[in-house]
Amino acid sequence: MSENSLDQVHRSVKIPSGKNPWKKLFAFVGPAYLVSVGYMDPGNWATDIAGGSVFGYQLIWVLLLSNLMALLLQSLSARLGIVRGLDLAQASRASYPTIINIPLYILAEIAIAACDLAEIIGMAIGLQLLFGMPLIVGISISVLDTILLLFLMNRGIKILERFIISLVVIIGVSFLIEMFIVQPDFVAIGKGFIPSALSADALYIAIGIIGATVMPHNLYLHSSLVQTRSIKKTFKGMKDAIKYNFIDSSIALNLAFFVNAAILILAAAAFHNNGFQQVAEIQDAHRLLSHIFGNLAPTLFAIALICAGQSSTVTGTLAGQIIMEGYLNLRIRPWLRRLITRLLAVVPAMFTIYYFGEASLGKLLIFSQVILSLQLGFAIIPLIHFTSDKKEMKEFAIGWKVKLMAWLAAIIVVSLNVKLVINQLNSWLALTPDHLDAKEIAVIICLLLSAILLVYIFLAPFFNIQFTKNLIPHGIAENFSLEIPAKPNRIAIAIGFSAVDKQTITAAIQQGGSEATYLLIHSIETVNANYAGQASDDHESRADRLNLEKYQQDLMAQGYQVEIALGYGNPAKAIAQIVNQSQIDLLVLGAHGHKGIKDIIFGTTLDSLRHRVKVPVLIIR
Repeated sequence: MSENSLDQVHRSVKIPSGKNPWKKLFAFVGPAYLVSVGYMDPGNWATDIAGGSVFGYQLIWVLLLSNLMALLLQSLSARLGIVRGLDLAQASRASYPTIINIPLYILAEIAIAACDLAEIIGMAIGLQLLFGMPLIVGISISVLDTILLLFLMNRGIKILERFIISLVVIIGVSFLIEMFIVQPDFVAIGKGFIPSALSADALYIAIGIIGATVMPHNLYLHSSLVQTRSIKKTFKGMKDAIKYNFIDSSIALNLAFFVNAAILILAAAAFHNNGFQQVAEIQDAHRLLSHIFGNLAPTLFAIALICAGQSSTVTGTLAGQIIMEGYLNLRIRPWLRRLITRLLAVVPAMFTIYYFGEASLGKLLIFSQVILSLQLGFAIIPLIHFTSDKKEMKEFAIGWKVKLMAWLAAIIVVSLNVKLVINQLNSWLALTPDHLDAKEIAVIICLLLSAILLVYIFLAPFFNIQFTKNLIPHGIAENFSLEIPAKPNRIAIAIGFSAVDKQTITAAIQQGGSEATYLLIHSIETVNANYAGQASDDHESRADRLNLEKYQQDLMAQGYQVEIALGYGNPAKAIAQIVNQSQIDLLVLGAHGHKGIKDIIFGTTLDSLRHRVKVPVLIIR
């Protein structure tokens, strides 16, 4: 089992060795764009629309502050991945005991689910607005994103990055055109960059904006994605990687800021200034745009929303895989991991629509972003500690100026969240002054445990509490003496009547020589074979028997001892049954060669078979 983050694309992008800085920059372009789409997902739309419609241009400074914090923290995340070769989850597993890592993992999964929830709701709303598709259908369709992501990942990380960048461009162009349509007040926009005091309602929206912008899962994602570049682990190699990734992050995140600011400005100009100051639903925004500005603006709005949902949902599922592998060292099939991530979001969305109606989805969107903000401290604080560690980071440990800004960002985020929690608790207690119900008690207990966890991860490094562990997943190699086994006497060869058969048979003979007995096995998969078994006598069954007999005759003519056996039905089950009943010492089989979508549809006989047999398996490609 590999310890690399996103092992299937780890160090897969080559960096040009020449001196041309533009070629190097182009090679590094990509990870930050995958990260940036999380800053312009439908959750951002919900908070930006709510902020612009209610408060006009007043909260633009919150967007700017959030973007600056995001750029700072994402640069730290990239630095961690480049220098230590670990993503944030892996670094946490290496530094904290299991009793700390388990709740950190659970909180990270909650953040992923909240993020994915916002993304699939947003995409479903976009499909409804553009095509009239029911929300419940749009949410169901979002599960298919898993297949799209697998296809793109199998084509290479650069293909995935280009796909995401193209969606980002569509979003940016759509809002650029909408800015010309709504004609905002640029003087008022300028005043919106000046910080101002926040009311309780504005604070709730502001925290949602921060949570939607400085997203915790993006910190895990970026520290992993930068490792897709095959950099030289020298001082200059890592210094250049940090520099080019910062440039990449600056461009990508400023584009995300433009999109977020454009959404808020759109809401302020179109709704707040026209007397519609309580627009919190994306659907209402679309309807009002049509009412005020005609058909072009709402169409562009819906297209951009679909692109935002599609792009961010792809990166969200990647982050889910990184978190599980990093914290738990648990590697399951990528499609299964991504399906789990998706279902964790689809189920609550379906539940909300079924029990509370479609009108409640807007509030659910904003609430999901507040949840993201509440998780931020648990990702930011370890990140600052890890990148400040001179022992691990050496000369790439952050300096006191960057450290000060990072801690200031952490204090702002945590302080705002504490204030929000206190306000919410006070409102609950005001409703039930005499006693607390079970729900409130459970929430208070969870908050207290979370506070203890947050204090621990903050203080542990200052008190030199070390729990650093070796990340070698299977332990340390020990001395051993080789015992060369005798050549196998009975070798089974899985035959598929394809071009790989010759290589498979040759490899088997190399293992056993002329003294071994070879068992040629083929499984017949026709419908008739599945039901009739050995009684099957259709055209394919007869042809396969004749082909297997021909292989046998040819090999026996060359002096080899050869037997044949036919299986019926599922190849993995049939071949495994024959092997386990035939006193076989070794099974040799060829890889089928499916790629991408075929593996998803047809599955892999190889993986299933190797878990069913009790003998060594030799795989030939």
